[in-house]
Amino acid sequence: MLLKAFKIIALVLTTFIFFAALYLWAPDKSKTELEKMYGSPKNAYVSALGVNIHYQDTGPSKNPIPILFLHGFGASLQTWDAWSEALSQDYRVISVDLPGFGLTGEDPSGVYTDERSVEVLEAFMKALQIPKVVLVGNSMGGKFAWQFAARYPDQVAKLVLISPDGYASLGIEYGKKTEVPAIAQLYCYFFSKTFLAMNLEPAYANPKTLNDALVNRYYDLMLAPGVRGAILARMQQTVLQDPVPSLTNIKAPTLLIWGEQDAFIPIANSNDYLKVMPNVKRVSLPNIGHLPQEEQPTIGLQALKEFL
Repeated sequence: MLLKAFKIIALVLTTFIFFAALYLWAPDKSKTELEKMYGSPKNAYVSALGVNIHYQDTGPSKNPIPILFLHGFGASLQTWDAWSEALSQDYRVISVDLPGFGLTGEDPSGVYTDERSVEVLEAFMKALQIPKVVLVGNSMGGKFAWQFAARYPDQVAKLVLISPDGYASLGIEYGKKTEVPAIAQLYCYFFSKTFLAMNLEPAYANPKTLNDALVNRYYDLMLAPGVRGAILARMQQTVLQDPVPSLTNIKAPTLLIWGEQDAFIPIANSNDYLKVMPNVKRVSLPNIGHLPQEEQPTIGLQALKEFL
């Protein structure tokens, strides 16, 4: 009798796991399909150190110093759409899908270190024959922006950091790789839109900002070919270094934009940048979280325009 009960329980569990796996099963989407959904006539590709970089280039092409936007972890160039549209009336504006994200997809080299990302960015500028930019980065993109400004100072006219990453935090130490559990590999095959929305929601001070269209965009581009594997590889390869030596050497005028309700990288972290950067000022945004360009575009954009 007991054996029979165990067999019934095993059958129920097996059935549950089967249907749960079927529900969560999320293969990559076709790149052609995604280009139809998220591409536009303004979008293009260019090769930079072997990476086929997807980018958007709008505004007056003769503008000598374009604005270059770098998105954060898990995002894509579409995060800047509101700002790009508004600024392109007066400026040349370029936004990119960084290696391992969006329609750029995986880096054929398989290398996703910060150093590699900065080198690809410099090669991207050379490919487009752009000698100097106003560099704007959010979160991970902010980290790449200040790393680029420290390494290639002559190529950055002004620097804008929006809740930038780069300092150590709880569970992340300098000089150590992040431990990524083996079970995380399942992320490449099983991925829930509901789970994604739960992880995105804290990025906004007002959770209602995260509407269906926004969740769908993040989800779809997470399913771009190779992106999930690239994200895991970046997590495994990233080794945080003390940012102070680099930050102290940045001479470009720098603007820090920070949402006061940022739950990912608290605004208190901005004090670390203010202490060490020689030419920096901060604008804090009340009632805004980690992604001001998506949550309340006009407020953060006004701060950027004044700085420009």
